[in-house]
Amino acid sequence: MNKQEIDANQWVDRYGDLMYRYTLVRVRDQGAAEEIVQVTFLAALQATHTYAGRSSEKSWLFGILKHKILDHFREIKKNRTFDLSPDDDQDPCEYDSMGHWKKMPKDWRLDPEKSAENQELTEKLVLCLDDLSDKFRQIFVLKEIDGVSSEQICNEFNIKPTNLWVILHRTRNQLKNCLEIHWFDGKKQE
Repeated sequence: MNKQEIDANQWVDRYGDLMYRYTLVRVRDQGAAEEIVQVTFLAALQATHTYAGRSSEKSWLFGILKHKILDHFREIKKNRTFDLSPDDDQDPCEYDSMGHWKKMPKDWRLDPEKSAENQELTEKLVLCLDDLSDKFRQIFVLKEIDGVSSEQICNEFNIKPTNLWVILHRTRNQLKNCLEIHWFDGKKQE
């Protein structure tokens, strides 16, 4: 296989906005997102000799970007704890003594593949993600959107697997409730 040529002069024009939006969704800080993208481009420039052409230039850059986002979380981890606090104990879903729902979730009657293409749903999901605490949002995005392993998340945030499970459970419940209020209530059931 021939090694593909990369054109670093075109990176900002081709990928800058996309990489910035991708990063901003994850870190929720414009300045940090800009810095992470810049650091990514610098790291890529320094590593152009390692580019083997096994993936597209875009995939290679996004691989570096994902590592830089994790580096960002490692840096802020030094000053922050990700253990559950008493405020996090507010689970919006109530269960009976047997662990069953007291109030069943609404049946959205959606085709997941079609829903993934629904722009309005995507906008409401972003709104609901923005309502989460930073702790819950960061961990949820890493696990459910970026596909980072549970073990890696536990190591990065210095939490136990049971703590991770509780955070993800509560985050899913908060997102479910938020979507039912902001998106589902305005939709007709089929």
